Amino acid sequence: MLSIVTMISLFISFFLAFFLLTVKTNNKISNRLFAAFLIITAIDICEPLLSSISDIPSNLGMLRYTIAFLQIPVFYLYVLSVSYSDFKLTPKYLIHLLPFLIVNVILLPRFYSVDTASKIDFITNRQNMIELQINHILFHLQIIVYFTAVFLQLKKTKNLYLENYAGTNINSYKWLFQFTIVLTILYSIALLKNIFKFSDYPNASEWIKIGILVLQLFIVCWYLYKALNHPDLFRNVDSKLKLVSTIISEEKNDEPEIPDENKNNEDIVKLKKFMTEEKPFLDPSLTIQDIAKEMNVPVRDLSVLINHQLGQHFYDFVNIYRIEYAKEILKDPTKNKVTILEILYEAGFNSKSSFNTAFKKHTGNTPTEYRKLLKYNSL
Repeated sequence: MLSIVTMISLFISFFLAFFLLTVKTNNKISNRLFAAFLIITAIDICEPLLSSISDIPSNLGMLRYTIAFLQIPVFYLYVLSVSYSDFKLTPKYLIHLLPFLIVNVILLPRFYSVDTASKIDFITNRQNMIELQINHILFHLQIIVYFTAVFLQLKKTKNLYLENYAGTNINSYKWLFQFTIVLTILYSIALLKNIFKFSDYPNASEWIKIGILVLQLFIVCWYLYKALNHPDLFRNVDSKLKLVSTIISEEKNDEPEIPDENKNNEDIVKLKKFMTEEKPFLDPSLTIQDIAKEMNVPVRDLSVLINHQLGQHFYDFVNIYRIEYAKEILKDPTKNKVTILEILYEAGFNSKSSFNTAFKKHTGNTPTEYRKLLKYNSL
């Protein structure tokens, strides 16, 4: 049964990896990195099949074991590549190979360079082998460090998106965040397995390993389902963009300027007039750079004005105008035959779920409920 589950997981992983490597898309780097993650994961979980063929310790078998140290760094690079539109693989990222290289160097004297009998003795007495204990400690530290970095990166990128973009693809962040949560749980279970492996209850480690293999099958299938529903993930942000909090902090460190309340109020009035008259929010892919260009103001100043002075993310600021525009259509008795789907596209949205979420956030009702209330009040 375990071998069957492993074979199914391997087939789906390699099939999805092949698809990611061959599909024509603009997200080549992201696809290749996630394909690498799937392949490394597949190599890591194929142990039950290899054990059924031969259970004699070998250099290749140990290399398969240590390749797990490449999984999380590759996933971290994948998150970076998805987050930033200008991401490129450069030599500086070779530093993420260090954990993998270190553990293999540690194993070189008493495993890789000895005969088969010594390898068998090494594995038999693994609970007393300092090399394996060091490797497990490093793996635990790697999980903590990298997943902390991934969550911080996702939080930063989401805030950058909210402060600079008004596209409705923000919902795609949610499933990538969910996927990271699921992986965190999976690796936490793997840590528990390793703890039992070096305890007085090694059999518990074997049962947990079986659970991990079954869970990985469901995770790969779930990712495949999500990938098909969100083929483009979300719109990447520019890595050169800075959070408004960072901009404000930099300004405080420079020559402090006395805030001009009158000028801020004038700029806010000018901005709101532009939004009302020109209706740039009808563009579903609107960015703060687009408005800054149209108004002929620096992007930095406009970002601070909206995200700091108004106390709103640019994303929410634009959606308010979209919702008000949609409300006007819903109130128009001559347009009572217009469908909700047509309204959301006309208002600048491109997703029914994001439209419903934004509409309920600002009105307390879904668009359908709002329309029904209007009809009820008109009777």
